[in-house]
Amino acid sequence: MSQTIARPPDIHLGTDYIGRPTSRVDGPAKVTGAAKYAAEFNVPGRYYGVVVSSPVTKGKITKIHSAPVLALPGVVQVFSHENAPALASLDKSYKDDGALGGSPFRPLHAPRILFSQQPVALVVAETFELARYAAFILKIDYEAEPHATDLETQRDAGFEPGKGKFGFQPPPAPRGNAKQAYEQAPHRHEAEYTHLAQHSNPMETFATTVEWLGDGNKLNIYDKTQGAHNVQRYITKVFGLSKDEARVVSKYTGGGFGGGLRPQYQVFMAVLAALELKHSVRVSLTRQQMFSLGHRPHTLQYLRLAADDHGALQSVRHAALAETSQFENFTEDVVSWSGLLYQCENVKLDYRLARIDANSPIDMRAPGAATGSFALECAMDELAYKAGVDPLAFRLLNYAERDQNENKPFSSKKLRECYHQGAAKFGWENRNPAPRSTREGPLLVGYGMATGCWHASQQKAAAKARLTADGRLTVSSASNDIGTGTYTIMTQIAAQTLGLPLEAVTFVLGDTSLPEAPLQGGSWTAASVGTAVKNTCDELAKKLLGLAQKMDDSPLAGVGFEDVQFVDGQIRRNDDITQSVVIRDVLQASGEEKLEVESGATPDTAKQLPYSMHSHNAVFVEVKVDEDLGTVHVTRVVNAVAAGRILNPKTARSQVLGSVVWGIGMALMEESVMDHRIGRYMNHNFAEYHIPVMADIHDIDVVLVEEEDDIVNPLGVKGIGEVGLLGVAAAVANAVYHATGKRVRDLPVSIDKLL
Repeated sequence: MSQTIARPPDIHLGTDYIGRPTSRVDGPAKVTGAAKYAAEFNVPGRYYGVVVSSPVTKGKITKIHSAPVLALPGVVQVFSHENAPALASLDKSYKDDGALGGSPFRPLHAPRILFSQQPVALVVAETFELARYAAFILKIDYEAEPHATDLETQRDAGFEPGKGKFGFQPPPAPRGNAKQAYEQAPHRHEAEYTHLAQHSNPMETFATTVEWLGDGNKLNIYDKTQGAHNVQRYITKVFGLSKDEARVVSKYTGGGFGGGLRPQYQVFMAVLAALELKHSVRVSLTRQQMFSLGHRPHTLQYLRLAADDHGALQSVRHAALAETSQFENFTEDVVSWSGLLYQCENVKLDYRLARIDANSPIDMRAPGAATGSFALECAMDELAYKAGVDPLAFRLLNYAERDQNENKPFSSKKLRECYHQGAAKFGWENRNPAPRSTREGPLLVGYGMATGCWHASQQKAAAKARLTADGRLTVSSASNDIGTGTYTIMTQIAAQTLGLPLEAVTFVLGDTSLPEAPLQGGSWTAASVGTAVKNTCDELAKKLLGLAQKMDDSPLAGVGFEDVQFVDGQIRRNDDITQSVVIRDVLQASGEEKLEVESGATPDTAKQLPYSMHSHNAVFVEVKVDEDLGTVHVTRVVNAVAAGRILNPKTARSQVLGSVVWGIGMALMEESVMDHRIGRYMNHNFAEYHIPVMADIHDIDVVLVEEEDDIVNPLGVKGIGEVGLLGVAAAVANAVYHATGKRVRDLPVSIDKLL
């Protein structure tokens, strides 16, 4: 695996950390075991809770036989709807638990069963083994009802969701006349693209350890989450606690992929048990129960594209039908990308939901876009062949210079450079355009490519910085690090801003006692928390300069903040860098033990509003297909990404590598298979829910395309974790067609679909 790195300019004069490949500062803690995850906090004397899941998909509980279980020595309690306390979340008029909007499932709310594996009870015991045994033998009587879990049977039941959770907007209004333009165009393509549900499956299962502090209702809640403050809002609303009573800690997260954006039911169970028993409790979910938390929704997509004799797009029609639960309108932005990515005057987009008897889907890496871009990019490839135009040339011919959905210019867009640099690195010009034209012994060789696009956004965030007399800087914010490199990036930003060595800077995160930060999702953490860290360190630097100017015979007397630089542990004059003061000496001379500042950052909406802000990528894939066995091997991938300023090429590259691996899994392996007779996912384990292993991954080249953008945020970053996934699955499917001449429009591209 290799990379090409375009080096961005520095933010300002000073110690050069931003843009430098830097190893993870949290790496030693992870490899030595010092990093503690939610289920690893050693709270003395804790009880253990094991969740009991419903085997019924739809119906109601008629009786819970808890007496035999409670008679077991060491079993403390069985919690269910029968004895759950009155809570704010159980009030029918209560519409929002603070869990990222929407109407999330409420555990132990009522005897109704709404989906298979619904949590129906929590068995608490003195040991984990006893709790697990007691949960296994707990007898519950159910009255089952007929259920509907197949989206295919709900095609005529779709409805428009309207505005949904987390600011979802319906697709933009139609422009032009897509139907007429399609009918008049010489080159037309029409097809349906589908994928079944997919599950995130992070390595770390969801768990919560609640420490009962014995001071009223005061709790320390160690939770697996992508947003500590989000969990705190949920807990305080549901249980009527104050923020001081519900401290949430999440220092390390073993993968989230969107599953931790919403508080999951184990945190509710653990807090409920701790409050009722006035005792510390740990609740961990099994791998099988992870398949009850939500998923990328099963989606059916219908595409109609048309082009003229030259290959210019004349019509785009993209309609999607996605599943949701019986109790929530879960929404994604699936179809809007088709009105954004390419130039076309006639576009009609439609997005509808259909209810099935399953839990609500969840946001899963690049939600909506991963689904929508797969269909669009495969359809674009198919239309390119029908128009007789090379797939790369076809995309360049239809390159969008403006966001036609919003009728706005892009704040920056280097997708054209992604195409050119990626194609050059891959060797696209060597491709024989004819399907089934290239062989390597018994293997058919195919080349495919596709495009991706993702929002670039910034959220409100806050941070605190504290400099002590020994020259050490501690910066903190309640952000999370789900493996993206947040610890490292924020350390780099702080160190460069104040001109201190990386070793002298510590970044602290994942605790609601720290300044509030947004959820870690949407690829906005670097832009949001990074800007807050930069602003806070700048404020600290101004205070530091003020103290330096009060020193006896200070060489900095009378200079403004813009006239100095912070570098190599010193404050230097720009006009004469020999005139300087050692930062460590400033506090010592002032008599102050520490200097502390809390500040933050909010999006400059006035500056951003006139622009469309997105990151882009172009993916090129080589596959080799065994014609006799139908096996597909992805042998080479080049992913060229334009994501604004790259703060750390090493962690950015890692993000894209992970995205590519995920995209290969999405293309060739991932599907959650539901047995509709019982309404349950059957392959709910790592043995049967297939994801790539090392033997599946070969050469991956990451090209980080240089892109400057002073609109998106002061740092000029756009985020890279989600855009890197986009286009990969479609490029694989397109390469399979080039190799075999067979189109597979139903993910994953499995052996049975090729033979």
